[in-house]
Amino acid sequence: MKVLVSCPPMLGQIDRFRPIFEAHHVELVCPQIVQTLSEDELCAMLPDFDAWIIGDDPATHRVLAAGKKGRLKAVVKWGVGVDNVDFEACRSLGLPVSNTPNMFGEEVADVALNYIIGLARQTFWIDRCVRQNQWVKPAGISLRDKKVGLLGYGDIGQAIAKRCQAFGMELMIWDPFARPSAEEEAQYSFLPFPSGVEEVDFLVSAAALNDKTNKIINDSILAACKPGVRVVNVSRGPIIDENSLVSHLKTGHVHSAALDVFEVEPLPEDSLLRTFDQCIFGTHNGSNTVDAVIRASHEAIRLLFGFLDIELKEDSFNS
Repeated sequence: MKVLVSCPPMLGQIDRFRPIFEAHHVELVCPQIVQTLSEDELCAMLPDFDAWIIGDDPATHRVLAAGKKGRLKAVVKWGVGVDNVDFEACRSLGLPVSNTPNMFGEEVADVALNYIIGLARQTFWIDRCVRQNQWVKPAGISLRDKKVGLLGYGDIGQAIAKRCQAFGMELMIWDPFARPSAEEEAQYSFLPFPSGVEEVDFLVSAAALNDKTNKIINDSILAACKPGVRVVNVSRGPIIDENSLVSHLKTGHVHSAALDVFEVEPLPEDSLLRTFDQCIFGTHNGSNTVDAVIRASHEAIRLLFGFLDIELKEDSFNS
C-alpha cells in the first residue's frame, strides 16, 4: 500500500507517524507543501497511490476521478472543514471518505479569543511599533459587557462562546442548525442571521463554508454593523467578502479585523488587506498544536486503515 499525505500540520510532525505506517508495511509519501497541491499536480500524482490523507487541497471530481483510474481506493480529509472535498464525487466513484470531526474546537477557540483580545487592546500593533522603536499607548476597549455576534455554533463556536462568556461578554449566536439546551438558551441569544448584527462589538465567524455562507459577511452586513466593529474569522476565508471588508476598513467603519483564513491562501502580496496596520493575520493555523495534530492524525490514520482493511496493531498509537 502507498499513501499520500498532503496536510501541512500533519506533515510538520510526520516523524511521529512514520512508525505506524512502517509497522503496517504502508509506504508513506510526504511532498513539500506550502499550503496545498494544485489540481494538475494531484491529477498527475494520485493514480500512483492507494489512499490519500487530504489537507486543504482541491479534492474535486476531476482529481478524484484521476486517482480512481489508477490505484486510489480511499480518502480521508484531515480536520473538520470539508468544503474542499467533493463528497458526492467520492460516492459516485465508490471511494470511501470521511473527515475527522470534533478535533479542534478548543484549539481554534483559543486562537479566536487571542484575536478578540488582540483587536480590543491592539497588542499586536503595539508589538510591531515597539520593534520599530516606537513607544505607543493606544487606548483599547474592555471586553466585559461587549457583545459578540458569533456565526456558527458547532464544536468551535461552542468553545468560543464559553470563552467569551468567561470574560463577561454577551453572546448573540447565528446558526440555523443549533439545538441549544435550556441552559444555553438562558446564557446566549440565538437569533436568525443577521438579526441584531447592528448591536455587536465583535463579529466572529466559526461557520462552515457552503453555498449559503459563501461571502455571507458582505458589504450590506458590514454596513449594518455599528461603527468601530471588530471582525474575526477563524473558519474559512470565503465567508467574508474581502473587497467589502477592505472598503469598510478604509472608512474606519470596521475598526480592525483578525483573519486566520483568506479567500486566497497564502495571502497574495498585493492584497490591500496588508495595508491596514491595525489588523492581525494568521496562516490558517488555528488548529495547529502538537496535541491536536497528534489527535487528528491518529484519527485520520485509524479511518484510512479501516477503509483499506488494514488491522491496526494494539500499540500503534502508544509511541
